[in-house]
Amino acid sequence: MLEAYLNILVIFLLMFVGYFLSYRQWFSNRTADVFSKLVLNLALPFNMFLTITDNFSKEEFLSLFQGMIIPILSMLLTMLVSIVYRRLFQVKASRRGIFTTIFTCSNTIFIGLPINLAIFGEEAVPYVLLYYIINTTIFWTLGVYFIALDGPQIKEATVTFNPLAVLKKIFSPALLGFLIGLVWMLLNIKVPEFLADFGTYLANLTTPLSMFIIGIIVYFHGIKNLKLNKDIIGVLLGRYVFSPLIVWLLGQWITVPTLMLQVFIIQAAMPVQNSIPILARSYRADEEFAASSLGYSVLLYLLYIPFLLKIIYMV
Repeated sequence: MLEAYLNILVIFLLMFVGYFLSYRQWFSNRTADVFSKLVLNLALPFNMFLTITDNFSKEEFLSLFQGMIIPILSMLLTMLVSIVYRRLFQVKASRRGIFTTIFTCSNTIFIGLPINLAIFGEEAVPYVLLYYIINTTIFWTLGVYFIALDGPQIKEATVTFNPLAVLKKIFSPALLGFLIGLVWMLLNIKVPEFLADFGTYLANLTTPLSMFIIGIIVYFHGIKNLKLNKDIIGVLLGRYVFSPLIVWLLGQWITVPTLMLQVFIIQAAMPVQNSIPILARSYRADEEFAASSLGYSVLLYLLYIPFLLKIIYMV
């Protein structure tokens, strides 16, 4: 467990480098935007493509889909728990939608992928992708819809919810890289060596740039500006208690490989999505609450991960 924690610590040191270089004014908010585009549109698609084509056969991949039911059920149940929680603990009306979204959906790529690689290695990637597909679909459909309902003019916000835009988000370059790699693998086509080398250089940018982005976001939202309140405590309970607990309970009922269940638990117990403050601003929802939830969830994670690792090794 110590080795896994040290691997995770290295990942978070990259985040602190991003924070420090932002403090030194090497990085700006604009830098985070550029890095995000690089990761989402170049590094991550090649990462997905090469992972599928290098590590799987047709038979191995088709066997994965028996486990898809766990992330689907767990996220829908977590969403239901969030709705009950916000009523019981009287979450402010202006942030109920965003509360439900961040309570339910996790940061499966920018933090989830590097953390799972650090703990389990390349074997975990297909399970990471499986959870990512479900998480992304729910986030950009139900999640965005809930955030839209927080806007001051609900009718206008609802109209703004554009199904075509949602489809574009679901079929992101990362997911397209995954799907192209899937077709390539199912057709048993050999990846040309020059393409594999080129893709590997780009894919290797995923982890450092992802963690730099988190560091930049935390710096520019300002640690001093993060405001802890009962609603943020509810978000942290959702991210780090209810969400992984529901996955574990489903894993006692639905039989899946041990590594798959471990990865799903890790993915369910990730911090808040990076894009939440941007979406809150776009829909005129509670941006301060969104930014504070993101900041606290990231900062708390380094303290939370040793406890989570103990649970994982007991699964």
